Amino acid sequence: MDKKILFLSGTRADFGKIKALVQTVIDLEGFDYQIFITGMHLLARYGNTHLEISKSGFTNTHKFINQYIDEPMEMILANTIQGLSRYVQENRPDMIVVHGDRVEALAGAIVGSLNNILVAHIEGGERSGTIDELIRHSVTKLSHLHLVANEEAKNRILQLGESSETIKIIGSPDIDVMKSENLPSLEEVKSYYEIPFDTFHIVMFHPITTEVENISQYAKNLVEALIESEENFVVIYPNNDHGTNEILNEYKKIENMERFKLYPSIRFEAFLTLIEHAKSIIGNSSAGIREAPIYGVPSINIGTRQNLRFKSETIIDCGYDKKAVLESIEKVKQKEVKQKKSEYFGSGNSAESFKKLLLDEKTWQVSPQKVFVDLGVPHA
Repeated sequence: MDKKILFLSGTRADFGKIKALVQTVIDLEGFDYQIFITGMHLLARYGNTHLEISKSGFTNTHKFINQYIDEPMEMILANTIQGLSRYVQENRPDMIVVHGDRVEALAGAIVGSLNNILVAHIEGGERSGTIDELIRHSVTKLSHLHLVANEEAKNRILQLGESSETIKIIGSPDIDVMKSENLPSLEEVKSYYEIPFDTFHIVMFHPITTEVENISQYAKNLVEALIESEENFVVIYPNNDHGTNEILNEYKKIENMERFKLYPSIRFEAFLTLIEHAKSIIGNSSAGIREAPIYGVPSINIGTRQNLRFKSETIIDCGYDKKAVLESIEKVKQKEVKQKKSEYFGSGNSAESFKKLLLDEKTWQVSPQKVFVDLGVPHA
């Protein structure tokens, strides 16, 4: 069975999700992989994270610059569709694997569906409450195979009219990496990134595109709260959505303070080690909702960006004002937040599940012509 699997990666985050799956393809006889690298990976502001892919040993890659700083998302979408479409015409993969809810994933699903190429979507069927949700569900409707984290996500995809035969619960693939024995030690990570703190919080605060007019004030409140808390912080740059510049402008106030270390990006495995040993994750990143609870690490979830996500007992929801953030940090300091490990998003066997999917002949018999399945109506 000679099959080419094309993985699309646009961010440091989605590469962490697909890494174990790419390795699965490499290890399978009769399969070959390709990685289409684009998006934030190729922007110097965010640390040129395409280098992380190369350092991981993956060589069958293609780089495509789909944007410049501050280019509108609709243009990034159009650019990615154009570049990926040309690549697909030349290389003709048998499957395109996309992840999540970014415009690059939407572009991958559009190109695959219009070229009669199977599209496998990782972590569809979830809720967030922002523009990401619209993109995620759109990718679902353009995809042929749905590799979801849990039963709840599966049920949502059924509501979207997808056939149950095309939905596979495999968990979140990054958990395979999180539970591996190959993560670097905390001492190695601190040495490499020159982190001097014995204890620290991780800060990841992204723009909310539907509230962009307020993002400068939100970031100002956050920075003032962090300074006033007198704690130590590892701060990672936001993603490249509209509003990023406002956040980075506020970060200028702390970039030379000794209690803060700022990074455009951190290698995925090193990031996981930092999460496992952090006092908390602060901000509105999905890492605080998904990854931190797996280690039982508290999260301070600020604002509305993740307001419809599953909430572990380790998560504190708070508003955007300085007082709310300070009170939440104090709860963490006083250990008023449960530190209970969660397996809601999987238990670390996604790669094995993906392997079974690829080796199953039924996978390759899925028709690129989709049919809407009404709830309660049997469908073969």
